Amino acid sequence: MGGGMEVNKNTHIEDWNAFRENLEHKFRWNRRSFAIIGIFGIAIPVLVYKGIVKDFHMQDEDYGRPYKKYGL
Repeated sequence: MGGGMEVNKNTHIEDWNAFRENLEHKFRWNRRSFAIIGIFGIAIPVLVYKGIVKDFHMQDEDYGRPYKKYGL
């Protein structure tokens, strides 16, 4: 009925998938992992937040409104 439709597997994708399935066994806390988590998990979100708040304050200043207090 549906013969002759074999799938050709991409070995690179299969290797990546096997790595992702076993990530919790291969992950190690080291200087590099702390740096990556610090940069992408803390520093970049804080910088984006500060930039957005600064833009809001600039708009408040342009329209003569008092600054609003935002948490963080």
